[in-house]
Amino acid sequence: MSLPINKVQDIINKHSKLEKDLSGKNLDSKLFAEKSKEYSNLSEIIKFAQEYLNYEKNKNDLEKIITDSKTEEEMRNLVTVELEELEKKYYENEVRLKIFLLPKDEADTKNAILEIRAGTGGLEASLFASDLFKMYERVCHKKKWSLEIISLSKSDAGGLKEVIASIKGKNIYSSLKYESGVHRVQRVPDTETQGRVHTSAATVAVLPEAEEVDVKIEDKDLRIDVFRSSGPGGQSVNTTDSAVRITHIPTSIVVSQQDEKSQIRNREKALKILRSRLYEFERKKIEDQRSKDRKNKIGSGDRSERIRTYNFPQGRVTDHRINLTLHKLEEFMQGEIFDEVIENLSLQAQEQQLENLN
Repeated sequence: MSLPINKVQDIINKHSKLEKDLSGKNLDSKLFAEKSKEYSNLSEIIKFAQEYLNYEKNKNDLEKIITDSKTEEEMRNLVTVELEELEKKYYENEVRLKIFLLPKDEADTKNAILEIRAGTGGLEASLFASDLFKMYERVCHKKKWSLEIISLSKSDAGGLKEVIASIKGKNIYSSLKYESGVHRVQRVPDTETQGRVHTSAATVAVLPEAEEVDVKIEDKDLRIDVFRSSGPGGQSVNTTDSAVRITHIPTSIVVSQQDEKSQIRNREKALKILRSRLYEFERKKIEDQRSKDRKNKIGSGDRSERIRTYNFPQGRVTDHRINLTLHKLEEFMQGEIFDEVIENLSLQAQEQQLENLN
């Protein structure tokens, strides 16, 4: 389906209006920042919008030269090539503009809360959870994102039962939102004497980090319990009641935090996680109302969905949502080709949205 010309013209008109508004002196700092951001976003696409609108005129001009009996053969051949390039660029611009006009996920620009938990597979699952966390750490380092551990629980094998971290940077959630789901590993554990391949799993949840303005939490809706922090095996590691458990009564969402020695700091961290879980809870509720068939959606965030398999004996990583297999497992675990998978997931998600528009 062709893109309506009036929608493309609206982009150009909006860009011109914002340019005029920003050159004035009547904007307060907040409104100036909002309009500047919108102007910057439009500036990335404005060139393609103008080329798209000028297509018919440029095409007609070239066709006139080709059909003119006075045009020399060499010139006609050059213009024919130019016309072919023009048509190719027209369809490329149409796709760019359609993607730009797709409904935006307001959470894409937010920072993220990353939660990784060992799943089926016992101690081997906890070791895999640790490997996944190290992979995300490497990705953050390469992209110069800031990663802060909020909560961490180790297993007896030295792996991780659970880790929760905050990741900050530019458009973090849009880059990591496709990571939510079950990650399955196939490899020979160090404890396996007969060389048999075991399968275990870890679950990953990526939540947009919510600000206080995104989620209003009423004190009356919270039940806050304090208790003593404990180490492995229930061994007490703190003589004061510094650990905090917060229950959001309306949704029954529970968050516990005991990593800090300060009860106040543990409460702050627990509320940060709770706020993001409530934000995602409401987002999911709205999305479920819009689409009952969420299983067919890329990056639905369903934590029970097996999204990726890491096969160490064969050195491959497979993303099941887009049937993509790369025989570069080691590079992937080092964070080297992470973007390649994310870009493919993002493109397919966009294609699905475009199909819904047609």
